[in-house]
Amino acid sequence: MTKAKVAIIGSGNIGTDLMFKVMRLSSALEMGVMVGIDPASDGLARAGRLGVETTSEGVDGLIASPQFDEIEIIFDATSASAHKKNAEKLLPLGKKLIDLTPAAIGPYVVPAVNLDEHVDAPDVNMVTCGGQATIPIIAAISSVTPVHYGEIVASIASKSAGPGTRANIDEFTETTSSAIEAVGGAARGKAIIVLNPAEPPMIMRDTVQVLTSRLDDETKAAIEKAVVTRVSEVADYVPGYRLKQSVQFLDEGAEYGVLVPDTRVQTEGYTRVSVFLEVEGAAMYLPEYAGNLDIMTSAALRTAERIALRSETGKAVA
Repeated sequence: MTKAKVAIIGSGNIGTDLMFKVMRLSSALEMGVMVGIDPASDGLARAGRLGVETTSEGVDGLIASPQFDEIEIIFDATSASAHKKNAEKLLPLGKKLIDLTPAAIGPYVVPAVNLDEHVDAPDVNMVTCGGQATIPIIAAISSVTPVHYGEIVASIASKSAGPGTRANIDEFTETTSSAIEAVGGAARGKAIIVLNPAEPPMIMRDTVQVLTSRLDDETKAAIEKAVVTRVSEVADYVPGYRLKQSVQFLDEGAEYGVLVPDTRVQTEGYTRVSVFLEVEGAAMYLPEYAGNLDIMTSAALRTAERIALRSETGKAVA
């Protein structure tokens, strides 16, 4: 298989970690250009030492690169506002974009749930770290029984939240909430992020709580099986992803109907399903506690590899 050449926009923590993953883990992708805007950034310096072409002139520098015509896939690890400008320049030039910001210009992609549906889209959005960790679980529950309300809390180490993450807090909650519904299948979604300042820094922990109609024991067993299977599927590309404890079930009263859409109100009450997760980083470039960043780069890598495979298959057919 011929490797697809890629570029990474954003030479910060996420972009640099993604570069290491491409170079160390992928048999389908090849690093082309690392793009930044700060000539003194550590990411550009590391890329240069590894023999990767670099530019500190942003997307314009990438377009001017002698390798640009060979670049098939471009990762954007900047910010939501920057991605909108980058996409305006790059999409007309026929490049495939993988957006690691909450810009959500293209369709949401969570590899364990819906990657094959959007592999041909010109610009796919990786939602958020919280979305990548929790939406697979909500989708797994939705595959067994309707989810009337889905709520996630992503708790990450404050040290793993750089300026880009902090600048995009509002976009995080909006994009994740939307994707809980669009990809996870919940009738209504809500997302919360917590930046935990604890020392030593804690690894990423995620809580998923959904409301369903009252469940019998057979359906509860089916949900637990679906969740365990889905965790294994995500762990295939994010090895540090795991359940903290067994799936929890608790019957709740009709008063919880204030959380669900009017058309989903259950007069007999609800069952609350709670799932507790943690994500430990692979520590290639980022520290182990930065599972929130690791799951984003791992999901983006899996997505790019699938796109590259699809492209290679298409070339072979042609």
